[in-house]
Amino acid sequence: MEKRQQVISKLRQDLLAWEGYKPPAGGRSALLGLGELEQVFPNGVFPKNCVHELVCASMEQAAASGGFVSGVLSLLMGTEGVCVWIGRARRLFAPALTGFGVAPHQVIFISLHQDKDTLWVMEEALKCPGLTAVVCELREMDFKQSQRFQRAVEHSGVTGFVLRNAGQLSATASAARWQIRSLPSSGPDGLPGLGFLCWQVDLLKVRNGKTGSFRLSWQDKRFVPLAERVIREERQVG
Repeated sequence: MEKRQQVISKLRQDLLAWEGYKPPAGGRSALLGLGELEQVFPNGVFPKNCVHELVCASMEQAAASGGFVSGVLSLLMGTEGVCVWIGRARRLFAPALTGFGVAPHQVIFISLHQDKDTLWVMEEALKCPGLTAVVCELREMDFKQSQRFQRAVEHSGVTGFVLRNAGQLSATASAARWQIRSLPSSGPDGLPGLGFLCWQVDLLKVRNGKTGSFRLSWQDKRFVPLAERVIREERQVG
């Protein structure tokens, strides 16, 4: 019986590693820089070789998601990584990425207007092991297409982000589903509009992890938790 449990435990760890939740080796830290938010993921590790889905119910949420993802890209890429960003309306101002520590030359921008074209380019980009991450903006994504994305990153090790302007949510194979909203910032002496960027970050689904709500700001090239934080201890079934 004990040997059987050891085999099951080993299989679970292998599955988590294949899904991007590989624990740090040799006592080294694998923290990305998301603060306590990272603890909701299995092994306390932000999953890299998988696809993250960010649902956007409005243009404001789409803008907030783009800013949050830019911060995550900065942590993932450092100074050497390269990302592909597939947009719809060319709303992203490339020089603004420097505020997140991302140099404009690190991002390859592709502008497409049809979801069918975006889906194809996204899948092909996710297959490129030379890329660190791929971001795309979509209206809809079905379960079958999300499975194709996941299979692509399992072989390449690329991290995918889908900014999805979906009116009605459907099941996907994404490792995590996020919803990002902007929060008002406060500067010195309570003056508005002069402080750091702030977000309400809701993790709606985490495969084999916990959901939760966090308030984060971007300071000194990293995410810093705000005072208020709520975690819902809910186990997700992948």
